[in-house]
Amino acid sequence: MSKPTQKSSPSPKPQPAALAIFAKAPVPGQVKTRLCPPLTPDEAATLHGSFVIDILERTKAAVAKLKLPLDRYLACAPASTLVFFQIMEERQSVKLIDQVGDDLGARMQQAFTTLFGKGYQRVFIVGTDVPSLPLDHYKQALALLETHDVVLGPALDGGYYLIGLKQPRPELFTDIAWSTDRVLATTQEKAAGLGLKTALLPPWRDVDTIEDLKALMDASAADAKKPKNEQAFSTRTAGALQHLAKRLRSQPSP
Repeated sequence: MSKPTQKSSPSPKPQPAALAIFAKAPVPGQVKTRLCPPLTPDEAATLHGSFVIDILERTKAAVAKLKLPLDRYLACAPASTLVFFQIMEERQSVKLIDQVGDDLGARMQQAFTTLFGKGYQRVFIVGTDVPSLPLDHYKQALALLETHDVVLGPALDGGYYLIGLKQPRPELFTDIAWSTDRVLATTQEKAAGLGLKTALLPPWRDVDTIEDLKALMDASAADAKKPKNEQAFSTRTAGALQHLAKRLRSQPSP
């Protein structure tokens, strides 16, 4: 009598990872201050707000289109109770947490601690200054963290736009000169000293200086020539950049 054939059990679904999007509220005079002048505080805040919405829309699209096991959180500063963040929670299907800490390192470490405390085994943080970051970078980050302890997305200014960990590593966020060109290198040195295996994503430009903004304007102008379904910039941000570029061109040179 032949034995009944056993059905192979389906492979388990990967446990969701957490992605925390670090964002400040778009308050004039408190965001993108290094762009002022030539931008006005209102223009800088409007652009920043558009970047926040961009990263929320694009991470949502990455999860849906690439079927990524990512739960999205918006890490809010100064507080998740602000109306802007409440609207984002409702419209962008994102969960809110507060940024807590005296500097960027402390706030990132606290976000990792909070999200690992919720049971996630892989946690990522991404900034909002990369509005056209390719969706595939999130897929790459997830894959790289399978075989590495740390994943970093290098920014062209010497910092990083993304970091992913498998467990809390507070040492990676202390004694670092934030907002300098040594952030990435120092983080890599600390990881190596801890015996951690680090992987790098492709480098990307974030937007801190007027030179960064001009490069983003050029990239947006080139992006507008592509077919609609291949464009990386939202029409909202592309329109804002086009308006700013026109205004800056019309200003007399100092």
